[in-house]
Amino acid sequence: MTRDRPTRIGMISLGCAKNLVDTEVMLGHLDRAGCEFVQDPDEADVIVVNTCGFIEPAREESVNTILQAAELKKTGKLRRLVVAGCMVQRYREELETNLPEVDAFVDLDELDRVVARAGLATGARRAGESALCSDLPVLPTNGTTEVPSATAVAAWNAATYLYDDRTPRRLATPSWSAYVKIAEGCDHTCAFCAIPSFRGGFRSRQPESIVREATNLARRGVRELNLIAQDSSHYGRDLGLQDGLATLLEELERIDELRWIRVHYLYPNTITDRLIDTMAACSRVVPYVDLPLQHAHPDVLKRMRRGGTAETFLDLLGKFRAAIPDVTLRSTFIAGFPGETEEEFGTLVEFVHRARFDHLGVFEYSHEQRTPAATLRDDVPSGVKQRRRATLMECQQTVAFERNARMIGRRVEVLVEGPHPETEHLLVGRTAGQAPDVDGQILINDGLATPGSFATVELTETAGYDLIGRVV
Repeated sequence: MTRDRPTRIGMISLGCAKNLVDTEVMLGHLDRAGCEFVQDPDEADVIVVNTCGFIEPAREESVNTILQAAELKKTGKLRRLVVAGCMVQRYREELETNLPEVDAFVDLDELDRVVARAGLATGARRAGESALCSDLPVLPTNGTTEVPSATAVAAWNAATYLYDDRTPRRLATPSWSAYVKIAEGCDHTCAFCAIPSFRGGFRSRQPESIVREATNLARRGVRELNLIAQDSSHYGRDLGLQDGLATLLEELERIDELRWIRVHYLYPNTITDRLIDTMAACSRVVPYVDLPLQHAHPDVLKRMRRGGTAETFLDLLGKFRAAIPDVTLRSTFIAGFPGETEEEFGTLVEFVHRARFDHLGVFEYSHEQRTPAATLRDDVPSGVKQRRRATLMECQQTVAFERNARMIGRRVEVLVEGPHPETEHLLVGRTAGQAPDVDGQILINDGLATPGSFATVELTETAGYDLIGRVV
């Protein structure tokens, strides 16, 4: 930090919402050190890139972003480049060897050391509460370079860190919406997933800490709370709690300032009847179920080390629909898992038709180091994976468009988020059934509403996965 002005930090956050919370923790520590945050990377003294290391496309994006940030050092304005997050946890030694442009690395257990790694002395908090941060600068990612592959030799050290309500945190979301990580790590042994190997085993936060954090966020203006973990329905089991998530939701329900509470990432094998009933009974818990199922054929699910069948999944979806008649259902699937036959894929297509999800994501299988599936032959050709993914998305598009057409004429509650990024003539918002960043949205072409407010909107027409309406 200079006498003339505070150090300017450009923060680039890649990957999922769980990664974003880690970014916000680092922002909190940097804020306490008196840093200033900029949206234009060209204005930054220090850039911190929080990487995603989940699958190879995410790693490629991370490395390309790092290299493009490093280009700014050539101008002499950028003094320091710091790389943090999942990819550092997975591949630190390899990155330190192959990316000499990077000045310092921060793994998942070192988020509180970001100030020192940024080359700053720790300082006292500035007077007043930290402002809420939004619109983090993200550099283009169209460069190419060699990335750590699924067969690369790398240091693997599972993280143990778990933040709590006392941890400095500066929101990178709009002031009315926030993510709260209720647990970290994962105990499942899904064959395709490397997350436990670097995020560590499942560890729940204390419920009192979560409630205190949620209360503080609500007092600062947060109205939408998104609860996240690798397996949210597993919450509390490591603490000896029975139905820990259900009990937590009942506690959060008592925070009057909150309007919407949304739960992400429910694992089918850890969902209980009490959880379903609690989600139905709590008025602030939105009717939204995020249930990544990954496949529907029993043999593929067995190879994935997940279990279940199309019929057991349909029974589970039926329980949610019976308990919560207006429920929105979201899921994700993997196309092209090793050994997936046309018959097995056909079972998945039929299941998607029958399940009629409101929102769906599909990933092409990616071989990942240190996973059980890495010992299998990746025998589904890339072109077949692409075709199967496209087929599933076409199935979902038909279902989603039919659903949207049935919504015309209805009046819905919408959280208004502000002007459309491409035109000032439209407002953008979301219903309770639309999670931030991953689902469709509501385009408002008639009427006014303040960003962060809730408005009643009459839906008038469709726009692909989005809907158009007017404020009433």
